[in-house]
Amino acid sequence: MDDDQHNSQIEKIANMMLEDNVSIEEQDAGKLQKYKDQTISDCSMSGDDALKLVYEALLYLKLKNSKGTDIIQKGDEFGAGFS
Repeated sequence: MDDDQHNSQIEKIANMMLEDNVSIEEQDAGKLQKYKDQTISDCSMSGDDALKLVYEALLYLKLKNSKGTDIIQKGDEFGAGFS
């Protein structure tokens, strides 16, 4: 999958999560199964890779919803290893 497809899938899953009112702090794999299955279907990924993409979508939502935060300076608070 190229970067554009990857980013598009993250945004699609993130939008689905918003519609379903999923917490950006959700970690229960059972509650995230719907999004994992959608990613597997859309992208023909393995289960582990699809789950990683689902977690990237959660991170994307967390970063998108953080107002007034310098993402580069505070990336460690989101589990992102920006340097």
